Amino acid sequence: MTTSLHTTNTVAPASTKNDDDTVFTTIPKLPPLNKRPYIQQGTPEFIRVALALFSAGLATFALLYCVQPILPMLSQDFSTSPASSSLSLSIATGMLALGLMFTGPLSDAIGRKSVMVVALLLAAVCTIVCSFMTSWHGILLMRALTGLSLSGVAAVAMTYLSEEIHPNFIALSMGLYISGSSIGGMSGRLVAGVLSDLFSWRVSLLVLGLFALAAACLFWFILPASKHFRASSLRPRTLLINFKLHWRDSGLPLLFAEGFLIMGGFVTLFNYIGYRLLDGPYYLSPTIVGLLSIVYLTGSYSSPKAGSLSNRYGRGLILLASIGMMLVGVVITSFPSVIMIFIGMMFVAAGFFAAHSVVSSWVGCRARRAKAQASSLYLFCYYAGSSVAGTLGGVFWLHLGWTGVVVFITALLVIALFIAQRLRKLVGTAKR
Repeated sequence: MTTSLHTTNTVAPASTKNDDDTVFTTIPKLPPLNKRPYIQQGTPEFIRVALALFSAGLATFALLYCVQPILPMLSQDFSTSPASSSLSLSIATGMLALGLMFTGPLSDAIGRKSVMVVALLLAAVCTIVCSFMTSWHGILLMRALTGLSLSGVAAVAMTYLSEEIHPNFIALSMGLYISGSSIGGMSGRLVAGVLSDLFSWRVSLLVLGLFALAAACLFWFILPASKHFRASSLRPRTLLINFKLHWRDSGLPLLFAEGFLIMGGFVTLFNYIGYRLLDGPYYLSPTIVGLLSIVYLTGSYSSPKAGSLSNRYGRGLILLASIGMMLVGVVITSFPSVIMIFIGMMFVAAGFFAAHSVVSSWVGCRARRAKAQASSLYLFCYYAGSSVAGTLGGVFWLHLGWTGVVVFITALLVIALFIAQRLRKLVGTAKR
């Protein structure tokens, strides 16, 4: 029987065989999840995803690392040591790492986009509030809340891409997201360094908080809704089963360790390079030190490039080359010339973002279930490396100067090289 509408505005059934088959069933039903198309490169949806995740990565890492160039100013204003001042970054990355253990599984239960939107908005507000804090403990509290909020973006963004993007373009999309992260890290440092020199560090935090608020709104409006999301239980038993599954895998724990080591080395270098350059014999201004963060632009090229090269030559080989590039850069920074220091920073930044792009996409492809939890575990180790090594590096700086920092970072990266070689030898993983 055909569907008809009476003049009384009542709805007639579409079929007498089933009372539920009313006119409303003429709305097309969504196909099963496994038959819905994935987003491919060159489509309008891919452009929207790339722009949204690029802006999210930019805002996230601008907020996270904006305190790095102002650490010496915080030491001066609040009478703290370099290691204590670095807590303003370490506590943010530490809380981010802790939050990843909850926000990843939370997104598995309630959805990806909603978690990321709320997280970005909260982080922006916390940064704005931080700019008005007058006590050191208040600064640390707001930085902790900022890091906790950003945990809702870090792991979930990677999971969203691994679910929604066609497998052939996951590495590319991950590289674009990470390139946004690299530009965000650069922008946060650059803006904070310049504005704190021209005005104050409080103005720099306020401006970055307002910028992140605008980026969060853009992200909210343009990111497509998930099509392949499957809600899963938040029951502790299920989380524990998946946790054990990930740690029993032959490759995932090694990838988690890589995240700890490469991030620990990277953050340590950028935490204390400012102290070195602001002091004698260089005596550079905060603006110039902030401008040196343009080395992050190398990451906007190296991260997507590493993704495409890993498809051609295998992830293991590209990971080895990326860590090797970091190691060369660290050694170059031991030279006294400012130009050589800048070149070394470029090598470290390019190698780091390339390595992170390879490892993060590798985690998403290797995890067979609970991908958000696997991404959360990787990023937990990744940001734990930032917190632990970033603070420990201050001890080396205090007692051994820049030579001690170089030795410490070199040790981390040599271990990372051995692990990368082990990953390369794993049967069936290097070209996944």
